[in-house]
Amino acid sequence: MGRNTRKRRTPLATKAIAASAALALGGGGLIWANFYASAHEETSANQTKSAGAQIATIQCPDVGQKLTDVPDGARQGVDKELANLDKQISEAYTRLASTRQAQAGDSGFVDNAILGPLKSKRVAVIDRIGINIRRVGGQAPGNLEQLAACKGMAAEANTNDGQAGGGQNNDGQDQGGQDQGGQDQGGQDQGGNGGQDGNGPSADDFIKIEDVQPNSRNLPNGLAANGDGGSTGTFTTNCGTNENNNRNSDNVIAAPGVSNGAQHMHDYVGNQNNNAFASDEDLANGQTSCQNQGDKSTYFWPVIRIQDGTQEADQGQPGGGQDGNVGKIVGPSEAQLKFVGNRTSDVVAMPKALRIITGDAKSLTNGLNNANTAWSCTGFEDRQVTDKYPLCPEGSSVVRTSNFQSCWDGQNTDSANHRTHVDFVEADGSCSNGFQAIPQLQVRLVYDIQAPQINNGQVQNAFALDSFPEQLHKPITDHNDFINFFDKNVMNEMVQCINNGEDCQ
Repeated sequence: MGRNTRKRRTPLATKAIAASAALALGGGGLIWANFYASAHEETSANQTKSAGAQIATIQCPDVGQKLTDVPDGARQGVDKELANLDKQISEAYTRLASTRQAQAGDSGFVDNAILGPLKSKRVAVIDRIGINIRRVGGQAPGNLEQLAACKGMAAEANTNDGQAGGGQNNDGQDQGGQDQGGQDQGGQDQGGNGGQDGNGPSADDFIKIEDVQPNSRNLPNGLAANGDGGSTGTFTTNCGTNENNNRNSDNVIAAPGVSNGAQHMHDYVGNQNNNAFASDEDLANGQTSCQNQGDKSTYFWPVIRIQDGTQEADQGQPGGGQDGNVGKIVGPSEAQLKFVGNRTSDVVAMPKALRIITGDAKSLTNGLNNANTAWSCTGFEDRQVTDKYPLCPEGSSVVRTSNFQSCWDGQNTDSANHRTHVDFVEADGSCSNGFQAIPQLQVRLVYDIQAPQINNGQVQNAFALDSFPEQLHKPITDHNDFINFFDKNVMNEMVQCINNGEDCQ
């Protein structure tokens, strides 16, 4: 696990957002403004919140991202404790959102009634994490207890204070080429937006796609400047659009063995056995929605809902209304799953059971280190946004794109923080630190969603990702998950197609 302590790279998306959205104030603070907003939008998307804005959510250090060296024998126990930390934060956020009147009358209420008790609970869980690690002969990081304290996060800024885990370089395919206005950290009353009641999204979370600058990113597959020795082929697998309505709020990668470990609903395509308790054997023997029955991989992502007041079946259930996710679930009209090559070298086969998470479900409070989002509209896909939902014109559909890490350490199918066994390529397309190039998964999801109405800063019929409650349904928290269960022969066929420059499916 020593190689997992190497220096991580800051993603291009993070650099772009930080450079164009963070404007230094005289007092040394940061504000976030809509860099590309048009003049007529100055009353909503280009409006900066006051410094004294009410605390919108709770920001806690991400303990899991600090755990880069956890013995295999301790991981199950550690993962369950990390899920407990997530649950504690969500419960504290719920209390924060439901006690606004008390907060207004007592300046110390949040610290004394919410953050103080939360810290005490986190201390106990973090201590148990250390016990789990030491019990099997491992050594827990010495500063874990320093990660117990949380703080209130005001509406005007994502502080990006280094609490997130290591950064990612977005595979030479610039996943964030433009900032669309930093993070209004919202939380203001949304009135009639379908029942969210201040939990987001806000008007500032949307931007007209016509107001986004075009050609700010590299081509999706990064092969436009392919050099000698590159692998230019593609392999496409068709696994449907979740016509089976296979959904749950588990996360078998980040929270194995924990029901509702994600606290938000996922759409699944491919493997049909995916839940928190699925073993590798369960997945290997599962049914698949893929046309190629040799692909039993699992592909999953947060659902999108329209907050129109619709009462879904999960309205009072974990992952649904119980965790602040309400409204009509809308499945994708298209789900394109494509694997591409590397600009500088051949690719090698992915190992069976390889797990990859791209993006960060907690980017709002963690900061942008692992953010990897790309939102657009059909007919405008040369214009992509990272921290805004796009408002698409009539006849155009919403597009979500995720380009996964494509460098592998050659040994591990997962890592303690689910990050450091894979990486993005360097700017020239090569893999560093002795990592090997593997086929890069690109997921393109298309949604037929009518643009919400925004009037006087209020959103009607907003659409938004499911999220952890305290993440306020922000678009920057989009993420995507993959577990490889391709048949060995099909995986070898994929590698051959890509390395030979062929287009296969």
